Amino acid sequence: MDIRKIKKLIEMLQDSDLTEIEVKEGEESVRIARGNSRTIEATPAPIIHSSTSSPVEKNEVSLDKSGSIIKSPIVGTFYRKPSPDKPPFIEIGNNVNAGDVVCIVEAMKMMNEIKSEFTGKVSAINIEDGEPVEFDQSLIVID
Repeated sequence: MDIRKIKKLIEMLQDSDLTEIEVKEGEESVRIARGNSRTIEATPAPIIHSSTSSPVEKNEVSLDKSGSIIKSPIVGTFYRKPSPDKPPFIEIGNNVNAGDVVCIVEAMKMMNEIKSEFTGKVSAINIEDGEPVEFDQSLIVID
């Protein structure tokens, strides 16, 4: 399925009252959901594990911190930088404003900028650059 078609589906979903779109083209299909639905699927979808350590172990320590948590809105790969040769969007101790881009989550070759919903100071980054993330997984803590 062409990436431009998928982008168009996402735009249509955002511009409408729909909470889910599913399209099948031959053997390929894509299902995009938003809102309280906890499912975003695409088939075929390869599963890539780049680390032998469990992401849950890393997050358990950071989740004890109080503050506002920025969570991943989609399943994908977490990136702290806009490109490999650029500096990270944020560092621990930086101040951020609501609406500032704090990271990118790549899903299906699409780079999705994640913006802060909160204003405050970055107190924790709960995941390493290039690691896979799950839907609703804690990414960043803002105090």
